[in-house]
Amino acid sequence: MESAPITGSFGLATVKHENLGDIVYASLCEALIQGRFPPDHRLTIRDLAASLGTSVTPVRDALLRLIQDGALIQKTSRDVRVPILSAGRYEEVRAIRIRLEGLAARECALNAGSADIDRLVRLNEQQQASNKIGNWPDAISMNQQFHFALAEIGKMEILRATLQRLWLQMGPLIAAYFQAGGGTYADKHQEVIDAVKAGDPDAAENAIVEDIRAAGSTICAQIARLESEAQRS
Repeated sequence: MESAPITGSFGLATVKHENLGDIVYASLCEALIQGRFPPDHRLTIRDLAASLGTSVTPVRDALLRLIQDGALIQKTSRDVRVPILSAGRYEEVRAIRIRLEGLAARECALNAGSADIDRLVRLNEQQQASNKIGNWPDAISMNQQFHFALAEIGKMEILRATLQRLWLQMGPLIAAYFQAGGGTYADKHQEVIDAVKAGDPDAAENAIVEDIRAAGSTICAQIARLESEAQRS
Protein backbone atom coordinates (compact mmCIF):
# COMPACT_ATOMS: atom_id res chain seq x y z
CA MET A 1 0.00 0.00 0.00
CA GLU A 2 1.47 3.32 -1.06
CA SER A 3 2.14 5.82 1.69
CA ALA A 4 0.15 9.03 1.57
CA PRO A 5 1.99 12.08 0.22
CA ILE A 6 3.06 14.77 2.61
CA THR A 7 0.26 17.27 3.17
CA GLY A 8 1.61 19.09 6.23
CA SER A 9 4.89 20.51 7.37
CA PHE A 10 6.11 17.42 9.28
CA GLY A 11 7.82 19.92 11.57
CA LEU A 12 10.04 21.21 8.78
CA ALA A 13 11.00 24.85 9.28
CA THR A 14 10.57 27.19 6.31
CA VAL A 15 13.97 27.84 4.75
CA LYS A 16 15.00 31.48 4.60
CA HIS A 17 18.77 31.23 4.42
CA GLU A 18 20.96 31.78 1.39
CA ASN A 19 22.62 28.38 1.18
CA LEU A 20 19.43 26.53 0.35
CA GLY A 21 21.00 23.26 -0.74
CA ASP A 22 22.78 22.60 2.55
CA ILE A 23 19.90 23.90 4.65
CA VAL A 24 17.33 21.70 2.88
CA TYR A 25 19.64 18.69 3.16
CA ALA A 26 20.14 19.30 6.88
CA SER A 27 16.41 19.73 7.44
CA LEU A 28 15.58 16.46 5.67
CA CYS A 29 18.38 14.68 7.56
CA GLU A 30 16.87 15.82 10.83
CA ALA A 31 13.42 14.68 9.73
CA LEU A 32 14.72 11.22 8.81
CA ILE A 33 16.81 10.82 11.95
CA GLN A 34 13.82 11.74 14.11
CA GLY A 35 11.51 9.43 12.18
CA ARG A 36 9.12 12.02 10.76
CA PHE A 37 8.90 9.97 7.56
CA PRO A 38 7.91 6.32 8.14
CA PRO A 39 9.49 3.35 6.32
CA ASP A 40 8.25 3.01 2.71
CA HIS A 41 6.96 6.60 2.72
CA ARG A 42 7.04 8.20 -0.72
CA LEU A 43 8.66 11.63 -0.81
CA THR A 44 7.52 14.04 -3.49
CA ILE A 45 9.70 16.96 -4.48
CA ARG A 46 6.86 19.45 -4.88
CA ASP A 47 5.29 18.64 -1.50
CA LEU A 48 8.65 18.94 0.26
CA ALA A 49 9.41 22.22 -1.54
CA ALA A 50 6.02 23.60 -0.49
CA SER A 51 6.59 22.52 3.11
CA LEU A 52 10.06 24.09 3.22
CA GLY A 53 9.10 27.21 1.27
CA THR A 54 11.73 26.69 -1.44
CA SER A 55 11.91 25.94 -5.12
CA VAL A 56 12.13 22.33 -6.26
CA THR A 57 15.83 22.50 -7.22
CA PRO A 58 17.42 22.45 -3.72
CA VAL A 59 14.97 19.74 -2.67
CA ARG A 60 15.86 17.61 -5.68
CA ASP A 61 19.57 18.07 -4.94
CA ALA A 62 19.06 17.15 -1.27
CA LEU A 63 17.14 14.00 -2.18
CA LEU A 64 19.95 12.93 -4.51
CA ARG A 65 22.47 13.37 -1.68
CA LEU A 66 20.28 11.31 0.65
CA ILE A 67 20.01 8.57 -1.96
CA GLN A 68 23.81 8.52 -2.15
CA ASP A 69 23.91 8.34 1.67
CA GLY A 70 21.71 5.24 1.57
CA ALA A 71 19.01 7.08 3.53
CA LEU A 72 16.53 7.01 0.62
CA ILE A 73 15.97 4.77 -2.36
CA GLN A 74 14.86 5.71 -5.86
CA LYS A 75 12.54 3.11 -7.36
CA THR A 76 11.76 5.14 -10.48
CA SER A 77 12.49 8.68 -11.67
CA ARG A 78 9.34 9.83 -9.83
CA ASP A 79 9.33 7.44 -6.89
CA VAL A 80 11.73 8.22 -4.03
CA ARG A 81 11.03 6.45 -0.76
CA VAL A 82 12.25 5.87 2.75
CA PRO A 83 13.66 2.33 2.56
CA ILE A 84 12.53 -0.61 4.64
CA LEU A 85 15.78 -1.93 6.08
CA SER A 86 16.22 -5.66 5.70
CA ALA A 87 16.74 -7.64 8.89
CA GLY A 88 20.34 -8.30 7.85
CA ARG A 89 21.08 -4.63 7.22
CA TYR A 90 19.45 -3.66 10.50
CA GLU A 91 21.59 -6.15 12.41
CA GLU A 92 24.72 -4.80 10.71
CA VAL A 93 23.84 -1.20 11.55
CA ARG A 94 22.99 -2.21 15.12
CA ALA A 95 26.34 -3.98 15.52
CA ILE A 96 28.15 -0.86 14.35
CA ARG A 97 26.05 1.35 16.63
CA ILE A 98 26.89 -0.87 19.59
CA ARG A 99 30.61 -0.40 19.02
CA LEU A 100 30.49 3.32 18.23
CA GLU A 101 27.89 4.40 20.77
CA GLY A 102 29.60 2.25 23.38
CA LEU A 103 32.79 4.20 22.68
CA ALA A 104 30.86 7.47 22.85
CA ALA A 105 29.43 6.52 26.25
CA ARG A 106 32.90 5.64 27.53
CA GLU A 107 34.35 8.97 26.45
CA CYS A 108 31.32 10.79 27.83
CA ALA A 109 31.89 9.21 31.27
CA LEU A 110 35.54 10.30 31.15
CA ASN A 111 34.89 13.89 30.02
CA ALA A 112 31.50 14.97 31.38
CA GLY A 113 31.26 17.97 33.67
CA SER A 114 28.31 19.00 35.80
CA ALA A 115 26.67 20.96 32.98
CA ASP A 116 26.97 17.94 30.68
CA ILE A 117 25.35 15.69 33.27
CA ASP A 118 22.55 18.22 33.70
CA ARG A 119 22.03 18.11 29.95
CA LEU A 120 21.66 14.32 29.95
CA VAL A 121 19.32 14.43 32.93
CA ARG A 122 17.15 17.06 31.24
CA LEU A 123 16.92 15.10 27.99
CA ASN A 124 16.03 11.91 29.85
CA GLU A 125 13.37 13.64 31.96
CA GLN A 126 11.82 15.23 28.88
CA GLN A 127 11.78 11.88 27.09
CA GLN A 128 10.16 10.08 30.02
CA ALA A 129 7.53 12.81 30.39
CA SER A 130 6.72 12.54 26.68
CA ASN A 131 6.56 8.75 26.92
CA LYS A 132 3.96 8.94 29.67
CA ILE A 133 1.54 11.04 27.64
CA GLY A 134 2.23 9.32 24.32
CA ASN A 135 3.84 12.38 22.75
CA TRP A 136 5.97 10.25 20.43
CA PRO A 137 7.47 13.01 18.25
CA ASP A 138 8.99 14.68 21.32
CA ALA A 139 9.97 11.36 22.92
CA ILE A 140 11.71 10.27 19.71
CA SER A 141 13.50 13.61 19.42
CA MET A 142 14.71 13.50 23.03
CA ASN A 143 15.90 9.90 22.60
CA GLN A 144 17.91 10.82 19.51
CA GLN A 145 19.40 13.89 21.18
CA PHE A 146 20.40 11.83 24.22
CA HIS A 147 22.31 9.32 22.09
CA PHE A 148 24.06 12.02 20.07
CA ALA A 149 24.88 13.98 23.23
CA LEU A 150 27.12 11.14 24.42
CA ALA A 151 29.45 11.64 21.45
CA GLU A 152 29.27 15.42 21.73
CA ILE A 153 30.11 15.41 25.44
CA GLY A 154 32.84 12.87 24.75
CA LYS A 155 34.33 15.34 22.23
CA MET A 156 34.20 12.81 19.40
CA GLU A 157 33.25 14.90 16.38
CA ILE A 158 34.09 12.29 13.73
CA LEU A 159 32.13 9.64 15.60
CA ARG A 160 29.18 12.05 15.92
CA ALA A 161 29.17 12.60 12.15
CA THR A 162 29.34 8.84 11.55
CA LEU A 163 26.40 8.26 13.88
CA GLN A 164 24.34 10.71 11.86
CA ARG A 165 24.75 8.57 8.73
CA LEU A 166 23.72 5.46 10.66
CA TRP A 167 20.72 7.16 12.23
CA LEU A 168 19.57 8.38 8.81
CA GLN A 169 18.83 4.72 8.16
CA MET A 170 17.70 3.81 11.67
CA GLY A 171 15.55 6.87 12.48
CA PRO A 172 12.35 5.68 10.75
CA LEU A 173 12.56 2.25 12.40
CA ILE A 174 13.29 3.67 15.86
CA ALA A 175 10.30 6.00 15.47
CA ALA A 176 8.09 3.07 14.50
CA TYR A 177 9.39 1.22 17.57
CA PHE A 178 8.34 4.08 19.85
CA GLN A 179 4.95 4.42 18.19
CA ALA A 180 4.34 0.69 18.62
CA GLY A 181 4.81 1.09 22.37
CA GLY A 182 8.53 0.45 22.62
CA GLY A 183 9.10 3.89 24.08
CA THR A 184 7.17 2.92 27.19
CA TYR A 185 9.59 0.12 28.03
CA ALA A 186 12.29 0.76 30.60
CA ASP A 187 15.36 2.00 28.77
CA LYS A 188 18.87 2.27 30.11
CA HIS A 189 19.31 6.03 29.91
CA GLN A 190 19.18 6.49 33.67
CA GLU A 191 21.84 3.80 34.05
CA VAL A 192 23.98 5.67 31.53
CA ILE A 193 23.55 8.87 33.51
CA ASP A 194 24.43 7.14 36.79
CA ALA A 195 27.58 5.72 35.21
CA VAL A 196 28.57 9.11 33.77
CA LYS A 197 28.06 10.72 37.18
CA ALA A 198 30.31 8.06 38.71
CA GLY A 199 32.93 8.50 35.99
CA ASP A 200 32.62 4.77 35.19
CA PRO A 201 33.26 4.21 31.45
CA ASP A 202 32.67 0.44 31.60
CA ALA A 203 29.24 0.85 33.17
CA ALA A 204 28.33 3.65 30.75
CA GLU A 205 29.28 1.50 27.76
CA ASN A 206 27.40 -1.53 29.06
CA ALA A 207 24.25 0.51 29.72
CA ILE A 208 24.07 2.08 26.25
CA VAL A 209 24.81 -1.28 24.60
CA GLU A 210 21.91 -2.87 26.49
CA ASP A 211 19.72 0.09 25.55
CA ILE A 212 20.43 -0.50 21.85
CA ARG A 213 19.95 -4.26 22.10
CA ALA A 214 16.66 -4.00 23.99
CA ALA A 215 14.73 -2.88 20.90
CA GLY A 216 16.11 -5.62 18.65
CA SER A 217 13.33 -8.21 18.67
CA THR A 218 10.56 -5.63 18.33
CA ILE A 219 12.29 -3.87 15.43
CA CYS A 220 12.93 -7.17 13.63
CA ALA A 221 9.22 -7.98 13.95
CA GLN A 222 8.40 -4.54 12.53
CA ILE A 223 10.70 -5.14 9.57
CA ALA A 224 8.96 -8.45 8.80
CA ARG A 225 5.55 -6.77 8.95
CA LEU A 226 6.63 -3.85 6.76
CA GLU A 227 8.17 -6.16 4.16
CA SER A 228 4.99 -8.24 4.08
CA GLU A 229 2.84 -5.13 3.60
CA ALA A 230 5.13 -3.85 0.84
CA GLN A 231 4.92 -7.17 -1.01
CA ARG A 232 1.09 -7.07 -0.91
CA SER A 233 0.89 -3.50 -2.21
